Amino acid sequence: MNSTKIEPKYISKSNPRVGLIALASDFMIERDFINVIKDREIDFFVNRIECYNPLTKENLIKMSDKVTDVAKDILPDQYIDCVVYGCTSGTIAAGYNSIEQKVKAAKPMAEVTTPSTAAIKALNKLNIRKLCLFTPYSKKLNDDVIEYFKSEGFEITSNSYFDIESDYDIGKVDQNYLYDVLSKIDLNGAEALFVSCTALPVLPIIDKLEKKLNSIVLSSNQALIWDTLVKINKDNQVEGFGKLFR
Repeated sequence: MNSTKIEPKYISKSNPRVGLIALASDFMIERDFINVIKDREIDFFVNRIECYNPLTKENLIKMSDKVTDVAKDILPDQYIDCVVYGCTSGTIAAGYNSIEQKVKAAKPMAEVTTPSTAAIKALNKLNIRKLCLFTPYSKKLNDDVIEYFKSEGFEITSNSYFDIESDYDIGKVDQNYLYDVLSKIDLNGAEALFVSCTALPVLPIIDKLEKKLNSIVLSSNQALIWDTLVKINKDNQVEGFGKLFR
């Protein structure tokens, strides 16, 4: 038998690499990312982080203690362009600086984005100051989110929430029911509606909601994906997911 050594030829071009840290109980975030980036030259990797129920500030901070280990296991010892931490209330609870430090301990060269900081960037880009806020959280977490946006200089004109304490249950919210609820919200003079939480099935109904409400609608995943694309220079126009992308 003859054995022949053949020299491999390696690719000369590499796509931007995005690493997503998703909550173990989040049904939506990967699907939303893939629906937006599926036709783009982006390499997308996901690792999941253990979360603790009920959703409380203490449990969200406890979850963030594992960020470095989870980030390290996304393409170990390899370069990542952007690491995405997929938890809105979790970033507000732990603080963006803490999340960024934990990510960079594993991926020092990576850009870092989170839903809460991405939402602020999106609102500023669209020159929005008055906001109607919807969350699926318990009253206490809902109020923490309100205070976060107020601390960033936004006026909350109205607020509604589901009072759900488990991330698993947030992921089970019926999308048609969610559309019905959100389409009837009184914006009370707000310039936009922001729907918090990466686990809610909001992204596919944003276009329809914007037409129904005649207003800008933003969501955690929408803002997060938009900011990710900005950070990797792939933010050319995306159709079907709201005015932010257009």
